[in-house]
Amino acid sequence: MEPELITIVEGPTPDFMPNPQGWVQSIYEGPQETDVALCQLRTGNGGDIMDRCQQAWKEGRPVRLDYPDDLRLRQQVDVVALRLTKIDEGELLLLWVTMPWELEDVEEGDEADDDMDSDIPF
Repeated sequence: MEPELITIVEGPTPDFMPNPQGWVQSIYEGPQETDVALCQLRTGNGGDIMDRCQQAWKEGRPVRLDYPDDLRLRQQVDVVALRLTKIDEGELLLLWVTMPWELEDVEEGDEADDDMDSDIPF
């Protein structure tokens, strides 16, 4: 099945924030061990995105966020929930996406290495 894509064409790599709400994790269970993270995107066509995503989910198709990473390579993550809200600057799309555990383990490992280096006397 062809996934429905929410594509970030320009701009920086989105920030994926840990999700403090436990209810979101209960929405998504799959064959891979993942966590759910929150991503906030400003948009000018939030209503259209919402309609396309809801239609895809009704048809049983996945929805994915397609974005450039820090090296400007295209990456995709599954969207498990979304919400559209308004802010002073326009529309804000809140996306709850799955993040593989391997990525988080690497980031945590890098921080641990930095802490160990700081304990070495010079």
